[in-house]
Amino acid sequence: MIDKIKKVLQDASEVIKDQTNALGDGAKERSFKLIEEWLQIFPRLESYGFETTSFSLGAAISPSVEVELTAPHGQFPMPKIQAIIEENKKTSAINTVFTTIRTAYQLHEKTTSPLREPLIVKIRIRISPEIKVFIGEPIIQ
Repeated sequence: MIDKIKKVLQDASEVIKDQTNALGDGAKERSFKLIEEWLQIFPRLESYGFETTSFSLGAAISPSVEVELTAPHGQFPMPKIQAIIEENKKTSAINTVFTTIRTAYQLHEKTTSPLREPLIVKIRIRISPEIKVFIGEPIIQ
């Protein structure tokens, strides 16, 4: 499975290189470097228990990659999330993902609503990356 994802990511990397040729040199380099860095993160997120359920490439002046990962809530109890955050203090991308997950769980707990499966993490990589965490399947996307 990871080999398939690596192949898809390498292919996407080539497409991204082609798309970014239209950008100015500075913006092109910045976009490509950021996306390349994030492409290395997805296999690591899978190693923690996520499954990649969606991958998309947006071709625009500034290209973007959007990835959706899912996992059952039981895969990420709060002590495990905290341990992952601690062990990835120097890896800002993974740290940001799990800090966002932790915050989403903490805020959801205040609603006193039951957890609905699955845990969904959507990551959009562009000049300014965006991370969204869903608890249950969103109706509006």
